[in-house]
This record gives sequence, structure tokens and C-alpha cells, in this order.
Amino acid sequence: MAVVDGEGNFVAATKMPAEEQRILEFLDGHSLGMSDTHAVLELVRSSPQMGVVSAFTFGRGYGGLRMALTAMCVDYTEVTPQKWQKFMGCRTGGDKNVSKDKAIELFPKVKVTHAIADALLLAEYARRQREG
Repeated sequence: MAVVDGEGNFVAATKMPAEEQRILEFLDGHSLGMSDTHAVLELVRSSPQMGVVSAFTFGRGYGGLRMALTAMCVDYTEVTPQKWQKFMGCRTGGDKNVSKDKAIELFPKVKVTHAIADALLLAEYARRQREG
């Protein structure tokens, strides 16, 4: 999860928490219940390569995030990886280093890890989409 302000400045980022309470704490801690806040979620599905436990955990986290945003009255849209990656100029083709490198380019003062790179790029995608 990542937050950028209206000018594209880094606010916060964290690896997706496993617990629903931590999701709420992150969102609440960054005033994401404000009326001008908008979130973008990557519209993803489980893959055949995932085991049963990891697919269940993945879906649980995704649903928890949607519910947290809904409970906090934060509008959100969902976008496919292909769409946001094309828009941001970082089609990964499965290589996570592509998105990490792009996030480092856009947020040079942030310690970008694979765990937050996509979230940072999605946050910037959301900001640019709102600007028109």
C-alpha cells in the first residue's frame, strides 16, 4: 500500500499487511477517509501457480482492503496490471525489477523494495488519472 499527495510527493508506503486491523491502521493513519481521497486497486486474480493456501491468503487480503476502503468511505477503482503498467511506461512481462526501477526513478528519495514498488506506481497512476 502506498500514498502520494496531489503533487506526487511520497507520503507513506508499506508491504500489504496480513491482518485486517493493520490495513485500517495504515489507512486511518494517513487520513484516507478525507473526501478528496481516491484509491486504485490492482485488479488481479489468483493464478494456477498459486497453492491453495496462498490463493486463499491473497484473496482474503484483497477483500480486506476493499472492505477497509468501503468502511472508510474512500472511493476506489480497480485497474488491470496491463493498463496501469502501459500508462506508467513499465510493462514488466513478469520481471518485477522493471516496476522497481520505475518506482526508484519516480521516487528517488524512497527506499523502494519489491514489496512496495507496484503500490507506489499505482498511487502515482491514480494521481495522474485524477489530474486528467
